[in-house]
Amino acid sequence: MTKNQKEELEPWQWPEKKWRSVVEKVRAGRSLKPKVWPNGARVAVALSFDSDHESIVLRQADESPGKLSQGHYGARVGVPRIQRLLDKYGIKVTFFVPAVIAQLYPEQQRELIQSGHEIAIHGWIHEINSELPPEVERNLQMRAADVLEEITHTRPVGIRTPSWEFSPATLKISREMGLLYDSSLMADDDPYEILDEGEPTGIVELPVEWIRDDAVYFNMNRFSGLRPYTPPTAVFDIFKREFDGAYEEGGLFLLTNHPHEIGHRSRIWIVEELIRHIQGHEGVWFATHEEIARYCLENA
Repeated sequence: MTKNQKEELEPWQWPEKKWRSVVEKVRAGRSLKPKVWPNGARVAVALSFDSDHESIVLRQADESPGKLSQGHYGARVGVPRIQRLLDKYGIKVTFFVPAVIAQLYPEQQRELIQSGHEIAIHGWIHEINSELPPEVERNLQMRAADVLEEITHTRPVGIRTPSWEFSPATLKISREMGLLYDSSLMADDDPYEILDEGEPTGIVELPVEWIRDDAVYFNMNRFSGLRPYTPPTAVFDIFKREFDGAYEEGGLFLLTNHPHEIGHRSRIWIVEELIRHIQGHEGVWFATHEEIARYCLENA
């Protein structure tokens, strides 16, 4: 069989060596779920907000003022509204911020850091990294970390890849950077160590999931069939049930929201009611992604 013929094989024609290598390139390793959370807490709660703002429109080379204004809402209204809510309940969270957004709103990032929140990597311009050459992805990821550090005076230790895309090069770039954690993969409900072609990396995965993300329920595109179809009450019920399950199992509850989505008046109450529900339970530890990742490495 010639080289070209091998390259043209359909997946159902792949030899075992091929499909095993694909599956095992980035894999979930040992569980890092600790036997007990700090101070005897039963559950760890990691609230996170992806400050995409205008970056998704920009990555598409779209110069529409209307679409950009929807993103601007996230910085102008959404983040301040979220900050007031977090201050009210004394909760620290993690914001994942594209470098371009950090440069558009540097004071906002500094204010978040000064308030005790974490700022972590979320790409350069919310690029689709799985479509980039490895050297370009590496350059953008490293530049993004440098920009966040320059603006906040704090070196980011974690990453959530834009759109949760994960290329064959992503993990090696994160290892080269010495990152503590990733929050882009979905192999578990609870923290685990990422394997790189079977090799333990020491990088903590704090798993995401689309059902614990506001965007899938609220995104819309007026020129397509994509319309919000889930009422806020139903979204709250899904998030609440996810927390209740984590509490029952003594695990991690990680939630992803977007200021330009959840920050609206009819939706922000989801976050507040969820916080009130969570705080109504004994043994709850609210923490940033960095705090949870460090604790898991030290105590798993």
